[in-house]
Amino acid sequence: MAFLKTQDRSKERFSLLLLDLEEYYFEQHTAYHVTSASTRERKVRGSFKICSKSVIFDPDSFETPILKIPLRDCKRIEFVEKDTNPFNDPKPSAISISCGQLIYIKESNVIAPYRNERGTKRLTFQLEVWTKTEDVVQTLLQLHRASCLERLGDQTAMVEANLQSRLARTSFDKNSFQSVAEKPHMECTVEMVMPLVSNPGHICITDENLYFQPLNGYPDRVIQIKLHSVRRIYKRRHGLRPLGLEVFCTENDFCSDIYLKFYNTADRDEIYYYIATFLENHMTEHTAESYMLQWQRGHLSNFQYLLHLNSLADRSCNDLSQYPVFPWVLADYTSPQLDLTNAATFRDLGKPVGALNKERLDRLLSRYRGMPEPSFLYGSHYSSPGYVMFYLVRVAPEHMLCLQNGRYDHADRMFNSVGETWRNCLEGATDFKELIPEFYGTDCTFLENRQGLDLGRRQNGSYVGDVVLPPWASDASDFLQKHRTALESQYVSEHLHEWIDLIFGYKQRGSEAIAAHNVFHPLTYEGGIDCDSIEDTDQRIAMLTQILEFGQTPTQLFTSPHPQRITPRFHNITRSPSISSPGSELSPASPSADSSFEDLTEESRKLAWTNMGNLTLISSHRIHKEAVTGIAVARDGSAIFSTSQDSTLKMFSKELKDFQRSMSFSNMALSSCLMLADGKTVVCSSWDNNVYFYSVPFGRRQDTLMGHDDAVSAIRWFDDRLYTASWDSTVKVWQCPSESTHKRSQFELLAELEHDAGVNSINLSVAGTLLVSGCKDGTVSIWDTQSHEVLQQVPCHSGTIHHTAFSPDSRHVLSVGEDCCMKVIDVQTGMVMSSVRAEEEQRCFCWDGNSVLCGGQSGNLLLWDLLSSTVTKRIPAHSGPVTAMWMNELYTTVITGGEDRQIMFWKLYS
Repeated sequence: MAFLKTQDRSKERFSLLLLDLEEYYFEQHTAYHVTSASTRERKVRGSFKICSKSVIFDPDSFETPILKIPLRDCKRIEFVEKDTNPFNDPKPSAISISCGQLIYIKESNVIAPYRNERGTKRLTFQLEVWTKTEDVVQTLLQLHRASCLERLGDQTAMVEANLQSRLARTSFDKNSFQSVAEKPHMECTVEMVMPLVSNPGHICITDENLYFQPLNGYPDRVIQIKLHSVRRIYKRRHGLRPLGLEVFCTENDFCSDIYLKFYNTADRDEIYYYIATFLENHMTEHTAESYMLQWQRGHLSNFQYLLHLNSLADRSCNDLSQYPVFPWVLADYTSPQLDLTNAATFRDLGKPVGALNKERLDRLLSRYRGMPEPSFLYGSHYSSPGYVMFYLVRVAPEHMLCLQNGRYDHADRMFNSVGETWRNCLEGATDFKELIPEFYGTDCTFLENRQGLDLGRRQNGSYVGDVVLPPWASDASDFLQKHRTALESQYVSEHLHEWIDLIFGYKQRGSEAIAAHNVFHPLTYEGGIDCDSIEDTDQRIAMLTQILEFGQTPTQLFTSPHPQRITPRFHNITRSPSISSPGSELSPASPSADSSFEDLTEESRKLAWTNMGNLTLISSHRIHKEAVTGIAVARDGSAIFSTSQDSTLKMFSKELKDFQRSMSFSNMALSSCLMLADGKTVVCSSWDNNVYFYSVPFGRRQDTLMGHDDAVSAIRWFDDRLYTASWDSTVKVWQCPSESTHKRSQFELLAELEHDAGVNSINLSVAGTLLVSGCKDGTVSIWDTQSHEVLQQVPCHSGTIHHTAFSPDSRHVLSVGEDCCMKVIDVQTGMVMSSVRAEEEQRCFCWDGNSVLCGGQSGNLLLWDLLSSTVTKRIPAHSGPVTAMWMNELYTTVITGGEDRQIMFWKLYS
C-alpha cells in the first residue's frame, strides 16, 4: 500500500505506532526485565524505550509480549541502588516501577488488540550499562510529572520543553555525509511525519543531499535523499499551520520520499526554495492550471490528474487527516456484468455523496434550515483518518490499533463488502465518505485478509475475512482493473470536472456550495478557525484534535468552473476554409469528410509539431521599407501578399523569387491582410480607419469599406462575413457578397461588439462560431458569432495584447502581450489554465494546442512546449521583432515578417 511501502521492517516488532497519538520516542537502552519465579530470578533481555507518555519494553524474544507502561498510571518510579554487601550475590542498580495498568502488545508475536491488565504491578529493569540508571530514572520522573499535570496544555508544554532541550543539546553528525567534499548549506530541527506518528531530529542540506538524522536513531541512523533525484516538492499545511514540506523523487507516485514538519515557517521556506533550485522550471511546472491543461488534452490520465490535484491541495498519504480523496464513480455493485456504456452504471459526479439520495437529503435540508449558525448539512466528512483506516485495516492493522487505543472497530462496522459500503454511503444517516486512491491502484492486498488477522465476528456468525466484491468482479485484481477502467471511461472523463468543482473547486464553499448541497462543518475548511488565536491551551489542543480527527476539506484550487475534459468524440480537426485549397507546398491539404483522412491529418499534425524544431530557413527578401504587418498566400500557393507600415501591399512571386506588384491605398500604415475564399481578392486593413479590397486579376483596388472611427487593427473572414477590429474599441461584423465584385452599398453592418479599450487582435474558431478579441487594456473576450453576445471576458494581461488565437479544437485560446506573458484560457469557463512568463515579448504565433511557434521581440523564433512551460528550441531569424507569421495547413511551411522589413520563408524537414 502507498504509505506502507517504506515501512517494511519485518526484523523488528517495535514501531512508533505503539506510542499514543502525539507521543514522542526519545531514547532506548539495552536492559533486562527482572522477574522472580519462586526462588529463582529470571531476566529477559530487550530494549527499554523512553517515550514522552510511556515506557515500552521490547524483548529480544518474539515470543514474549511487548510491555507498555503508561506514565500517567505509574504510582512510583524509583532508583534501586546496587547491592554492595559482600555476603550477597552482586546486584547492579535497577529501575523499579509501580503502576496501576500494564499493556501487553503482540503476544505470541501476533498483531491483535492489546491486552490491558489493571491492578498494582511492580516491574524491575536493569540497564546493561548500569551507570546510566540514575540519569534514566531522573528522566522518567520528569516525564511522569508532566503526565500527571491536570491541564492538557501544561502536559504538552512540559513535554515540548523536554524535546526542545534534547534537540538543542545535539546536532547533525556530519560524519554521515556521503562525501567529504559536500558543502553544508543549512541545518535545523524538524520532525519526520509518517501516518499517525512523527519523529523529531535534525536535517542538514548540502550541495548534493538532504539528510535527516532522527533524535532516537529510529528507524535508521540517517536518511539520505539526493537533491538531483528530487522531482517534486510541496509546501504543506500540517496541524493547520504552514510548517510542512513533502519531497518526491518520482513523478506520479502519491507516496513521498520524506515529509518534514518544521518548527517555524522561515526554515521550511528556505529549504523549499533551496531544493527548488535543483528542479528545472519547478515554479511554473507544478500548478493546478498546468496539470489541468495536460489532463484536458489527454497527456494525464484521470487517475494521475486526481493525484496531482490532491498533492496541490495539501493531501498526503503521510497525513491521515488529509489523505488523498478519490470519488466513487460507479453506482452498480449488484449486476453480474459491468456495462460501462450505460450511464446508469455510474454515480452522479455532479453531486456530493450526501446529496445522491433525495430522501436522505430532504431530511438533512429540513434539519439544516432549523439549525442556528454556524449551520451545516453534513455532520461528518467525506475523508477522515477513521475512514482511511476503515478501508486499509487489512494491510495496516497497527495503524488502526494506534488510532483506536489498541482496539479494532466492531466487526459489523468493518469494511466487509464494497456493495454494503456503497449502500450505507447512500442511505446511512451520517455516512458520506468518498474513496481513497488504492481503489484505483494495482495492489489488491487491502481487499484481502492475507495476514489472517482476527478482525472479529459479525452478528450473523461469520468472521471478518476478505472484502466481499461485486458479482461482476471475479477476484480482487479483476475488481481493481475494472474499477480503474471505469475511472478512465468516457462517462467519467466527461463528468469528472463536476466532482472536482465540489471537492477542489468553486462549489467547495460559499453560495455555490450551498446551492450544490455541499456544506460541511465550518471547522473542516481551511481558515475556518485560527487555532493560534485561542489563548486557552487546553481549548486550543482540544480544538485541533477535533479538527484532525473529524477530517479536513482540501485546499481550494479553483474559484471558477473547471473545464471539461476533451474526449475523442469532441475532437474537431477540420480547419477554416477562408484561406486556400489544393496546390503547391504552400497550399493546404484537400478537404475530405473521410474519417481515416481526419485521423491521418491528426497524426500528420502531431508529427509536424514534434519536428517543428527542425524548421529551416529557405530564403529571405527585403521588399518593404517599414515593418511587415500581415501575410496572405494565394489559393494555389503561387503568390504571397504582405502588408507593411510603409502603407503598401506587396505581391511576391514564389517562382520568380521577387515581388511583382506594389500597391498603395493611402499614406497610412496597413495593419493586416487576408485572401478571400474566391482566391481573387485580397482584403487589407489600414490605420486610416478603412478596409480595402484589392482585385488580383485586375490589379487594382476594387472597393473601400469606411467602417471605423480609428485605425483598423485586424480583420477576419468567414462565410461571407467580414469581422473588423479597431482601436475605436469595437469589432464590427459585416455581411458581404460572396462574388468578387464588392460594392460599398452591399456591405451590411450586422453587429457591433463593444469593448472597454482599443481592440488589437481578433481571431475566429475553426467552425466560425466563436470570435476572440484582445484589447489594449489586457482583456481577452470570447464572443458568440451567432448571437453576438460576449461569453467570457478575462482580464489576464497587464498591457496591450499582441495576438490571440483558438486551438485547433476550439477548446482553448492563447494570447500573448507586452507583459511578456502567454496565457491559455479555457473557452467554456473563462479560466486561465496556464500562464507562462517569457524572457521577452512574444508578438505573434501559430499553435496546435500543446506547442507554440512564437515570433519574439528579439527576432528569434521560439518553440514552446506549453505542457511543461519550457522553450524547446530557439531559432535565429529576424534582426528585429517578428511582427507577422503564416503557416500552411500541413504545418510544413512557415512565412515570417519582421520590423527589419524582411520576409522569410521556412521549410519543415522531418
